[in-house]
Amino acid sequence: MQDFFRQFLSALQDTSLLEYIAVVSGIASVWLSRKENILVYPVGLPGTIIYVYLSAKADLYGEASVNLYYTLASIYGWILWSRRNGQDEQLLQITKSSAVGWRNQLIFFLLFYVAIYCALVFLKHAFYSNTIPWADAFASATAYTGMWLMARKKVESWYWWLATDLASVPLYYHKGFALTSVYYFILFLMALSGLAEWKKKAGRAMAT
Repeated sequence: MQDFFRQFLSALQDTSLLEYIAVVSGIASVWLSRKENILVYPVGLPGTIIYVYLSAKADLYGEASVNLYYTLASIYGWILWSRRNGQDEQLLQITKSSAVGWRNQLIFFLLFYVAIYCALVFLKHAFYSNTIPWADAFASATAYTGMWLMARKKVESWYWWLATDLASVPLYYHKGFALTSVYYFILFLMALSGLAEWKKKAGRAMAT
């Protein structure tokens, strides 16, 4: 255990300023999403852009694609969350997915997982032997699904974030991003809180 902490502290000392900025941006963004605050999108954008660069640099091309997707989906979500009715109330409300909605998100996940996995297997054999296709594809596909559902304010987005965060902790630590590994552990805990918060809001919306 002592060796682990020594290695971890050493890795933190080697952490770049860009990674620190991305981590702070990401944590603030998740806190804002838990509060259903539209600032989640502009606050999170710097972090997603930085992680495109950091992930590609570490041969985590699935994660790089995810953060590029985050950047584009943030703009999409920003637009959806901005829409208001004549009483200046947000049109988009937090809701739970129907059985059809669950089916669609599972299909969405599987399509992205297969596509990313196959692409990463090719990259691993052709160019980047350090790539971990199955783990990177899982973390990436769950994140794609979570971001899509969050833009639509679906409670289930948090289940997908939990899966992403849990998979990303060992993945990024293995790649030498110690701070990012801790960051995803923090996001995992925050996602549990976010799930509980959104469930309450969805329940209140159904009761009215």
